[in-house]
Amino acid sequence: MTKLVVAKFGGSAIGSDGETISKIIKRITDLKKDSKVIAVFSAPLTNVNGKKRSLTDVVLEQGNNAINGIKPSLDIVKSTYQKILELVDSKNKENCEKVINSHLQIAQKALDEAFKKKEFADETRSQALAFSGEVLMSHVMNHILRSNGMKADAIGFENWPIITDNNIEFTNFLAIESRGKMDKTAELVENNDIVTIGGFIGKTVDGVTTTYERGGSDRTAADLGILFHKKYETSIDFEKDSAVVSADPKIIESDLREIVQLSYNEARLAGMFGMKILDPIAIKEIVENGVDIPITITNMQNPEKITTIKRMLEEQKGHPIKIVTGKENCAIFRTETNAIQRLLTSLEKDKHYSEFVILSPFTKDGIEFSRILFLDGEYVKRNEKYLLGFDALATITYNRGVITLIGDEMWRVQQVASRTSAKIGESGLNILNMDAQEETSRIIIVIEDTQDNIRKAIKAIHQEISKINFI
Repeated sequence: MTKLVVAKFGGSAIGSDGETISKIIKRITDLKKDSKVIAVFSAPLTNVNGKKRSLTDVVLEQGNNAINGIKPSLDIVKSTYQKILELVDSKNKENCEKVINSHLQIAQKALDEAFKKKEFADETRSQALAFSGEVLMSHVMNHILRSNGMKADAIGFENWPIITDNNIEFTNFLAIESRGKMDKTAELVENNDIVTIGGFIGKTVDGVTTTYERGGSDRTAADLGILFHKKYETSIDFEKDSAVVSADPKIIESDLREIVQLSYNEARLAGMFGMKILDPIAIKEIVENGVDIPITITNMQNPEKITTIKRMLEEQKGHPIKIVTGKENCAIFRTETNAIQRLLTSLEKDKHYSEFVILSPFTKDGIEFSRILFLDGEYVKRNEKYLLGFDALATITYNRGVITLIGDEMWRVQQVASRTSAKIGESGLNILNMDAQEETSRIIIVIEDTQDNIRKAIKAIHQEISKINFI
């Protein structure tokens, strides 16, 4: 069976004004030696007043300007693509410039509509983002790859294979409908060495432009893996600044351990609780579709350094406590246990939302209460009315931070819960809740999210686990 690699390149991989595209070309050149390649691209970065910014943020800012009566402009976006255009050879430049102009016209039209209506939402927002960012970047990269002698083509939005539901701004992948729309994409993959596509963007059955949540390009890569896994020997490769290490390197500066392998479960939990490995919903979609696809996280600077992610690991290597991570801005929803099931069903079926963890229940005055730890406090704030509709007497507590230890075989570590909790106490932090079981792939410690509490706790625990012996 022919091999296929779905390789995702984020904004940091592209760099400001395309400054690291040469590394992408080298990586794709290596990947295509023994595989066909579908390359998924995020929106590029640019420099604004000396600071790196995603074009997604630039366009969102212009959308907000439109709402507030300020004429929106794509000048920064145009300037970015003009710089990237310099990487296209003379044979492909004229056509690439036409593609840039036609896509930006669609994006500008959407922004002008927002200015007229003083509303930047739904398809207007999605079109402005898609045609100034991911969709356009995939076409520009197609011309750059062709300029480097590669047999490549781009997927046009008229043939988009990622079909989603009608939840326009926080959309959800529909596998069955997508399979019915992938003929053109399959043809392009069959007839080319590399096919480019924009991440983050979807399309309803009726042709409406949709977007995933931020970070959704990871989901696009996963969705394409789901669609092609039967036709090709498919793998997914996320190209990053580094492979996976045992904590956030922005917090832990030394003694980080390289993590060579993770299970789907470990990777998803790490993503949910703050590690920027890949979007946890991407793994959730792979699992829900009954697919087993090998995933790699590759260090673009040193491609020999990779982290392999599989559904089930044949053999666990290294320390059973693989990752210590933390999540700010969480919230805890408390309700009587007899009211929680309706809410959980609605979150799954109606909201398609899964970024929460059910904590252990407790009993007070003879009544059992259940608690849901939401990992995005802003989501809870936006949906307070909806959540309290299931129990008007429920309570919501904000400003909670979560420290999480992750490892499917953490049960092999002696005294891990007691030693890590003690270390947090020694750091002067008060543990508000601790959720641990005898055999678990995670231990959750809830603390108050103020000042640098999360960083202090991660540093304390990461230092401690390196001292713990395990069986």
